[in-house]
Order: sequence, then C-alpha cells, then structure tokens
Amino acid sequence: MSTPASGPLLLLDGASLWFRAFYAIPEKITAPDGRPVNALRGFTDMVAALTKQHRPSRLVVCLDLDWRPQFRVDLLPTYKAHRVADESAPDVEEVPDTLTPQVDMIMDVLEAAGIATAGADGLEADDVIGTLATRERDSEVIVVSGDRDLLQLVRDTPTPPVRVFYVGQGLSKAVLWGPAEVSAKYGVPQENAGPAYADMAALRGDASDGLPGVAGIGDKSAATLISRFGSLDALRAAVADPSADLAKGIRAKLAAAEDYLKAAGPVVRVVQDATIEFSRPDLLPTEPADPTRLQELAVALNAESPVKRLIKALDRA
Repeated sequence: MSTPASGPLLLLDGASLWFRAFYAIPEKITAPDGRPVNALRGFTDMVAALTKQHRPSRLVVCLDLDWRPQFRVDLLPTYKAHRVADESAPDVEEVPDTLTPQVDMIMDVLEAAGIATAGADGLEADDVIGTLATRERDSEVIVVSGDRDLLQLVRDTPTPPVRVFYVGQGLSKAVLWGPAEVSAKYGVPQENAGPAYADMAALRGDASDGLPGVAGIGDKSAATLISRFGSLDALRAAVADPSADLAKGIRAKLAAAEDYLKAAGPVVRVVQDATIEFSRPDLLPTEPADPTRLQELAVALNAESPVKRLIKALDRA
C-alpha cells in the first residue's frame, strides 16, 4: 500500500548519510557472522527518524554513480583530488574497508522496504538531487544532506519551495534552511539565495572539494561581491570591463584568478537536467514491499531494532 501524495518529497543524499552513520556508531556492532553493521543500522535509523519527522509521501535515496565526474575534473583537476584512494586509480574514492560492504546491505534493506533509490550515469548524488528538486512541480522538496553545497537549491519561487535539512552536525542538531536562512547566514540576497550561495562558494573556495577559491577573498567579501553584481558571471564581466566600478586590489585578485573562476562555476553548480534511473517509483509505501525478505535481512544483519523503527515510521496511518 502507498500513501496519497500529500506530504513533501524527501531527497536523501545517500553517501552523506551513511558516512555519518559509519563514524557515529562503533564498528564493534556486528552481524552474527562478524561483519560490521554500524553504518547499516545508523542509516536505517536515520531514514526512520526522517520519515517520522517530515512525513513525506515520496522519498528517494540519491546515489553517487560517479563521485568525481570527469567533466568536473576536466575543468578543475584538483576537484576532490585529496579523496582519491590510489593515484594510479583516480576514479576510486578512499572509503573505509568496512563501509563498502555495508552499502550493499543498505541497498538490500531499501529494496525490501520498498524505498526508491536513484542515480544518474557519470554524475554525483548532488546532481540527482539538483535535477529532482529543480523539476518538481507538485510537492514541497526537502533535501537531507551534510553537504552545504546543496544550499544552492533553496527556493521559495517558483513553487513548490525547496528546503535543505542540513545534518552536518548530526540529526539531533539538524537545521532546515530556506532562502531566508541562507541569506541571513551568508549575506547573499534572499531573492536568489540559492544560486548566489553557489557563486559565493566558487569565489571563496571549498577545501573539502579541492576548490582553492580566489586568493584574498573570504566569505564576507565573496558575499558582498555577489550581492553587488548579482552573479559570478556578471562579476567576471565587470573585471573585464575597465569602466566598471571595482576596487583596484579586488580587480587584480579576480583577474589573476580568471581561469579558475571560469572553471569553478560549472564545477560548483549541480546539474539540473540529468537523466535519472530509479530502482522503483518514489511513492513511499505504508508497509514493506517484501516483509519476509526485510525480516530475513534484519535477523541476518543484527538490525532488527532499526528495521522495526523503519516499519513503524512507514505506517503513517
């Protein structure tokens, strides 16, 4: 059975959540056969808690089919370079050995529960989320992630609204961000807070993604420049225009970083027109798709308590 489409569309950044679950719960928690299941248990509990809190009618766990897309690396070779597991294999991300097998376990539990996953060939989960959020026309969208990059998606108009439930400090301290919150925190215009945040992030840089930013430009100056000129593209045009009202020192810094700025915009902005493949329809069921299989997995993986909480959360009647 499925619920009517009255609640929000919940888009979960899969890897962001299971990485956090992995590090939040001790590895000593294992299945009967000794395999660690800390990430599986934590992730399942997160999905249950998020479902209970937000009461979505649709839910999608969005996947990285390529965590370091080639088009981004071609534009900016430093993109996520520090996360590469082996220099001889630059497409392989450094992931804890005991986490990788748990991703397959998570996929099995989601399938048995009847929860949709989605990915786009050659793209990151951010791009899947960006596409689904941008094209949604019926339900409010709530993006759940520990990645601030996705703040670029917040909007009030055109309807429906998009919010980001930021879990970077843990689920218990999660904060719901919209244009007003992004504007208040980062000093960008509220009317285009999402795109302005992306442009500001490109200017200031982001060490976690290997974006160096413009030397001498920090959060405040980046926000001021984007607020004043409206966008990164307009700012670059002003740098190239000798008659534009731009302080000499700022102009020199931006001019020296022109090659970086030209590349950084497309790298930071999420794709909004990806071709997405779903494992199943995104309507959230009110009961597991395969309860027998889900119970078998719960027992085999020492996840009976989290699975019970998930089943209870699905039953929203």
